[in-house]
Amino acid sequence: MRGHLVQFVALCVVVGACLALARAQDVGRMVGDARALREKFLNDPYRPAYHFVSPEGRCAPFDPNAAIFWKGRYHLMYIVQTPKGHCWGHASSTDLVYWRHHGPALEPGEGDEGIFSGGIFADKNGVPTITYWGLGEGRKPRGICLATSTDKNLDTWTKSPHNPVIESTGFGYAAHNVGKDDEAIYGTADPSAIWIKDGRYYVLTGNLLVLNEFGKKRKQARHMGDTLYLLRSDDLVTWQYLHPFYTSDRKWTRADEDNMCPEFFPLPAGPDGGKPGDRHMILCISHNLGCRYYIGTYADDRFTPERHGRMTWVDKAFFAPEVLLDAGGRRIMWAWIFDQRSAGTRNDSGWSGTMSLPRTLWLGDDKTLRMRPVEELEALRYNEQTAGNIAVEAEKEVVLDTIAGNTIELMVEVDPQGAGQCGVKVCRSPDGAEQTRVYYDAADKKLKIDVTRASLGEGPKNVEAGPFELKPGETLTLRVFVDKSVVEAFANDRQAVVRRIYPTRADSVGVSLFSQGGAAKVRGVKAWEMMPSNPY
Repeated sequence: MRGHLVQFVALCVVVGACLALARAQDVGRMVGDARALREKFLNDPYRPAYHFVSPEGRCAPFDPNAAIFWKGRYHLMYIVQTPKGHCWGHASSTDLVYWRHHGPALEPGEGDEGIFSGGIFADKNGVPTITYWGLGEGRKPRGICLATSTDKNLDTWTKSPHNPVIESTGFGYAAHNVGKDDEAIYGTADPSAIWIKDGRYYVLTGNLLVLNEFGKKRKQARHMGDTLYLLRSDDLVTWQYLHPFYTSDRKWTRADEDNMCPEFFPLPAGPDGGKPGDRHMILCISHNLGCRYYIGTYADDRFTPERHGRMTWVDKAFFAPEVLLDAGGRRIMWAWIFDQRSAGTRNDSGWSGTMSLPRTLWLGDDKTLRMRPVEELEALRYNEQTAGNIAVEAEKEVVLDTIAGNTIELMVEVDPQGAGQCGVKVCRSPDGAEQTRVYYDAADKKLKIDVTRASLGEGPKNVEAGPFELKPGETLTLRVFVDKSVVEAFANDRQAVVRRIYPTRADSVGVSLFSQGGAAKVRGVKAWEMMPSNPY
């Protein structure tokens, strides 16, 4: 018996050693894989260096969600796909520039097959509370769900035992008493953040699935066009549907447009925040046309639009906006910028998912929207180069020999004089075979990015153009951010346009000034290289 015991102990020792060796080998492989992936990303010519990107894997959708300034840190959630399904990733920052990645905030389970878009707020007791669209297991209807955190770093989230607090009867909508006088049909997908008014809780839900089922499929005219639905609660458990939040108008939007991923908030009166102004904003998407917004008044539980604007025009590649309120009262926004390469290329790259630069939004004196990149991005600047008093003749361009790069910021002040079009070319090859034009078109009264020659390979070949007009005697101030495969441009704090580019040539890094239809005077150019803020 004793001999058998000795043999058994010896066998256990051998098995334990084998398991320890296997574990060490597994860890070694993981470390090797991590190093290889990091090197692959560092050598990727299209992976942005200072725009927030997916840490790894192809993320689609990559909607930003539940952004909040909490206990001195900015937190940003985003949809990410893992073997478990659609989850929410989580990152935080103290400066809006450098981000720390956390573990997943929300994952499928407890009745959820997937986690889709939503928002975040602090309840009456100061508890951070997420709203999200929970997809039912087996694609069964579920609805709007809540989760809370009492962790100061927001690492751990607990789903409400009452989920879904707003229940679906169909996929993404609820329909009660259909065909009767007291019928109620409203969306149960992509909720806004909750807000508190007069001691009660309010939330908005989107209308895509109502539009699809009742407007398009059942041909019910009252359910065509975009709208949002307002619901109210006293306890975050029982919710009452009130009514559509605003009336859609065909002078602004099409009958086949929806309103989803809504953000609703009062606009501050200046770029640095402060007290809210006297107008509210609905920032949202239509799934067929991308990011857009309304500005108007909010009273008696209804919103009255006064202005409508878009943030993408030629396609829908600027998508799913998210906004937070910081300690100074700034409203800071991100959006998902689509990766416009083929699915095969995206898969081979090992990553896909890019956010816009954080921009601050405010209300101008004329009650129109103002926007600019947050000032924190200036911390990335180095190696400043300047030029000034450059006359650009009609149909000519001036190459800036000392300014070049594909991770740069440009600030260009132009007096258009008689020019029909004037601006800059970036990511320009010496022979001009590859180039991206960013410019003001005085005839069309638009700020444009022309990417028809941005790449000899993949990528969009079109012109993005947002409404923009200089006032008499006003100079053009362009801020252009180039970040590998992203070009993001702002003009006079009144308009912004964004495009993806994928130049194929290593020498497509040049910068030039150009003018067409007349001469222009460039009063000054400042350029900076931008320090990468992504770890790889």
